[in-house]
Amino acid sequence: MKNLLSMLMELLQPNRISRLRRLVQAGFFLFILFAGWRFYLFFLWASGRSADFVTRSPAIEGFLPIGALVSLKRLILTGNYDTIHPAGLTIFLAALAIGFFFRKGFCAWICPIGFVSNLAEAVGKKLRVLVTPPVWLDYPLLSLKFLLLAFFTYIILWKMDLQAIEGFIATPYNLVVDAKMLLFFLEPSFLSLWIMIFLVAVSFFIRNFWCRYLCPYGALLGVLAFFGPVYVRRKPENCIDCHKCNRICPAAIKVSEKTTVRSPECIGCLECVAVCPQKECLNLTAVGSKNLPLITLPVAVVGLFLAFWLVAVLSGHWQSNAPPELLKALYMSDLKAVAHP
Repeated sequence: MKNLLSMLMELLQPNRISRLRRLVQAGFFLFILFAGWRFYLFFLWASGRSADFVTRSPAIEGFLPIGALVSLKRLILTGNYDTIHPAGLTIFLAALAIGFFFRKGFCAWICPIGFVSNLAEAVGKKLRVLVTPPVWLDYPLLSLKFLLLAFFTYIILWKMDLQAIEGFIATPYNLVVDAKMLLFFLEPSFLSLWIMIFLVAVSFFIRNFWCRYLCPYGALLGVLAFFGPVYVRRKPENCIDCHKCNRICPAAIKVSEKTTVRSPECIGCLECVAVCPQKECLNLTAVGSKNLPLITLPVAVVGLFLAFWLVAVLSGHWQSNAPPELLKALYMSDLKAVAHP
């Protein structure tokens, strides 16, 4: 017990923040693998391929952020919480809250795709194949995720009225969208397969390719983080221009050239602060307060996420109210023929 406590205290030291982040990421990644496996077993039962009933895992709804955005608009307009995919809306709300208060902490500490991207980056470093895109290419690519965000924002928040939203919520497509997502990976089309192969392969050569250039979810959280109260502050008078912060930053931010790091690309990983050799040069700071201990951010990120989950469970906003037998009837049909409304 004493050894376990000492190991925990060591992980909480500023210079161990990277290892702590990997452990937290790995924990959430293993959980989502378990949730995905449970959903696959439910899918086998619902599609008539297995006689063993397994409860559907709600956590996989976290991979349905577009539907969650639709549900969020409905919640704002009517006060009604989504009962078909409530966990998806809960996870989305948690990510938004974390994004505003604790930068893109959801991306840095929780997102399983971010974890896989980090692993690909580590392999690329090991093989010495990582390259940094030139500025003339990097900047246009950076705009892609914001263009995707603008598109979905326009379609959902501007174009869709309440009648269209209610119509979408009630469609068979919305009921089986999680199963269609599963089939997208289990039985991909030729084009989808090659797109996935490309995204995985390019991540070994270009750091965080999906997260940095294509993820509209991350773009939304970045916009919120830009206006948030927590950020990294640099004191130029204490800087020795070692540029270690620049080299380690997964978002390729030139930390050594800034006084405050408020970039929408900053994910709140705290790697720059942890690697800085100078005391009182880089600090985690909140508006109107003194410097914060580094451990504050990961504890707050994970704590806030779990708080949303707990409130959702206790208030009945986690499990879907869609009857398993109804889902089974839909799953037994040709899922690929269930088209988007």
